[in-house]
Amino acid sequence: MDLTVLHTNDTHANLDGIARTISAIKQQREEHPNNVLLSAGDVFSGTLYFNKFKGQADLDFMKLAKYDAMTFGNHEFDEGSKTLVEFVKKASFPFVSANVDFAKDELMKPYFHRTYTSSPQNGQIYNGIVKTINGQKVGIFGLTTAETATISSPGSIAFEDYIDAAKKSVAVFEEQGINKIIAVNHIGYKDGGGDNDSILANRVEGIDIIVGGHDHYKMSEPDVVKHFAAPTVIVQANEYNKYLGTLNVTFDGKGVITKHDGKLIEIDAKDEKGNYIIQEDKEAADLLNSTYKPAVDEMKKQIVAKSSVDLIGGNPPARTMETNLGDLIADGMLAKAKTINKDTVIALQNGGGVRTTIPAGNISIADVLTVLPFGNALGLVELSGTELKGILERSVKSAPAADGGFLQVAGVKYQYDSSKPAGSRVVSVNIIKDGKETPLVDTEKYMVATNVFTARGGDDYPILKKAYEEGRVSEPGFVDWEIFSDYLKAQPNQTISPEVEGRIVDIAKK
Repeated sequence: MDLTVLHTNDTHANLDGIARTISAIKQQREEHPNNVLLSAGDVFSGTLYFNKFKGQADLDFMKLAKYDAMTFGNHEFDEGSKTLVEFVKKASFPFVSANVDFAKDELMKPYFHRTYTSSPQNGQIYNGIVKTINGQKVGIFGLTTAETATISSPGSIAFEDYIDAAKKSVAVFEEQGINKIIAVNHIGYKDGGGDNDSILANRVEGIDIIVGGHDHYKMSEPDVVKHFAAPTVIVQANEYNKYLGTLNVTFDGKGVITKHDGKLIEIDAKDEKGNYIIQEDKEAADLLNSTYKPAVDEMKKQIVAKSSVDLIGGNPPARTMETNLGDLIADGMLAKAKTINKDTVIALQNGGGVRTTIPAGNISIADVLTVLPFGNALGLVELSGTELKGILERSVKSAPAADGGFLQVAGVKYQYDSSKPAGSRVVSVNIIKDGKETPLVDTEKYMVATNVFTARGGDDYPILKKAYEEGRVSEPGFVDWEIFSDYLKAQPNQTISPEVEGRIVDIAKK
């Protein structure tokens, strides 16, 4: 049997290019009639489309796309069950969730069924479903990261052991004679939060395909795990509706994948003339432009704070020295991270991500989005003092020349000497905790917040890249521009006048 799995994850209400996504889906369906379209969660949170429409805009486009099933991401629980239940009951597809127990939530339990069904109903939640595709039965179950209990707001909704839930799901399907099994998961590919797809594939036999999400991993090609007799193929499609994931597989008569190929279709790819290669689906474009985009454009004008001074960013300032805007962004990141892990003491923001200066006066959402246009999500990683010092050495290696990897910081003060050779420039590092400064200790461990671009080694941070590959980075999500705008709103009278505080000092300039 040939099967095509189309998949998205961590779309986070990024809808500006959704009409092209739907065109790509339709084209793939025409070319591959034996298909299934799955969402690995985190439709909620991240753009003004969510702030305004609470997932209902996404549902309209998911209906046009004709999704077959979705599992829950941690962000689906950000606003509790009151928002989530409206999303679930109005959905044009079923939800699969084998390790989430909604039974004690009064709003959600009417839609929750601890069953594996061949007759799923739209707007209902099941442990798993069975789809018949070209006469062949395919079992699909879902998993959500247990981190959700601490990084979101699920209330009385409980998260059970994902390995146990997966083993049970496989057993139920196999008892029904189903030998083609897909797990659609929101646990991360190599996420360091305690559960991930790599572990799952090596511990649970019988899963043929894992469609992943949560750590926004860009898998340009599938990962094939051969721990058991039959392989498990893992895929993930990055984030923000940037890609449509496609996986083509061939099963033999025993349900073993004998052939596969997978790729990501870039939704915003352009030709040499700068025109989008994928054309917009007219129905989707008309819906976006008439019903949803005007309201979002109006929201961008909203004022979130007022500054009495220019907030300095851009190139070269944020890439060469501490700036008041860099301090503010790092402070906001640290404040948010502490609500997730109270032991977080440091925040690092790459200067290349602080795109421009905001003039003194009113600060709008549009201004915030101009400064932080990439929608980078929050990541947490535990580092040794030695590792942290190495990261700071990398930060200042090009100084005084501009470098996008130069880090704006919070929770730490350090001095360096740009006249010394790169790699041996950092003179002193002090950690700031509860208003007190203490010297960095090489052997101590420090919980550090940064964005996932930097956490994965972006801007040439091999120490962080190694930590990520070792599964030490946890990705609770929460997008940078929204963290920053919330931080600005929380300031007294929503008024600021930040000054550079001497967090980063080049003693060669003294």
